[in-house]
Amino acid sequence: MHVISLEPFSLQARPVSSTGLLRFVTAGSVDDGKSTLIGRLLYDTQSVPHDLIEAIRRSAAGRGGAELDLSLITDGLEAEREQGITIDVAYRYFATPRRKFIICDAPGHEQYTRNMVSAASTAGAAVVLVDAKKGITTQTRRHSCLVHLLGVSEIILAVNKMDLVGWRQSVFNDIVAEYAEFATALGVRRVQPIPLSALHGDNVARNSEASPWYEGPSLLEHLECLSVDIKSEAAALRFPIQRVVRPHSSRGIGRRIYQGTLAAGFLREGDSVLLLPSGRKTRVTSIRQAGESLAVAASGQAVAIELEGDLDVSRGDMLVSPEAPARVAGEIEAQICWLGTAALDQRQKYRIKHTTRSVTGRFAEILGIVDVNTLDILRPSGAIGMNDIFAAKVRLQQPLIVDRYCSNQVTGSFIIVDEASCLTVGAGIIR
Repeated sequence: MHVISLEPFSLQARPVSSTGLLRFVTAGSVDDGKSTLIGRLLYDTQSVPHDLIEAIRRSAAGRGGAELDLSLITDGLEAEREQGITIDVAYRYFATPRRKFIICDAPGHEQYTRNMVSAASTAGAAVVLVDAKKGITTQTRRHSCLVHLLGVSEIILAVNKMDLVGWRQSVFNDIVAEYAEFATALGVRRVQPIPLSALHGDNVARNSEASPWYEGPSLLEHLECLSVDIKSEAAALRFPIQRVVRPHSSRGIGRRIYQGTLAAGFLREGDSVLLLPSGRKTRVTSIRQAGESLAVAASGQAVAIELEGDLDVSRGDMLVSPEAPARVAGEIEAQICWLGTAALDQRQKYRIKHTTRSVTGRFAEILGIVDVNTLDILRPSGAIGMNDIFAAKVRLQQPLIVDRYCSNQVTGSFIIVDEASCLTVGAGIIR
């Protein structure tokens, strides 16, 4: 297995990005304190409505408690309140004078790993929580493996409940050393370890005197200083066609309009583009958004464009840069997290949904399954089941227009749907 050494842990704040929304996901085992941590961040940044705080305060008083249960800020489902665990992904929004944030409180229980995958797929950073009393667990390793698999480059190791171990530096150092060994084998380059107590707010929004030996940033300070990932704008053009329309008016039938959202790069009026899978070249003659003309469109923008010439274009086709085209593939090799409750059946056809194209495919070969504790690639001893992470070759009945996930997360990822139940049973990234 290829191993890349971790860069030294940096405990100095990096330059602040003046603009940029940061999405980050929290991950870890059940009861590590994820919901409490998110509640603490929202509370300390004054991002919680006053009436909600009062409702939580009344709830605490009704149970005979004096301390606010900040986990109730994000644990909104009735089932979650009854069980005391997070089931769904809770999205919350807050801002500081330095940055805006979207936080995704992902479930910790192994049963809800699929929800965690959904949350991490669009995150720019991951806060991996570890209970200082329990240390690194199998679920900690699984979640770390998944966020790395999904291309999350910034990982914060939040060692929570340090107050329950007397803020002993040796406990923190041991957990950091164990995680560093695992992260090195995984291929993670950057980890920021932070000792904290989400319940009391130590080292969450501001540094605490409870840990005089810790000289690094608080969690919020570190999140404010992370660089925004702009690689999708720097990447080559990728424009999946979502819809083709031909407007009618009193003057007759107009020119075809192609609608979609840029997955990467820029699109300018007059640009030469390559249409895949046909391989025809054409030129962009106009770009419009909400009825207004645009000179240029950037990654993430939904636009309607017109092209030069009479072309045969349909949903699922893609406009790409002629200098850096995507690959038209009849078979893909991918790393997959199986999310279905039923085991994978290699005899069965599955629906592969990729950008705006949906095709039928079969698993041609299972290459190996990942042991999340050791990261060894093992030969499957039985059927692929829920939460298994494995490598496979998928043979497609119609080609897909793909990139490697490390180059483009949109065109390098897909989901797998059971055609009989219409349930999402897997999520994959193209290697």
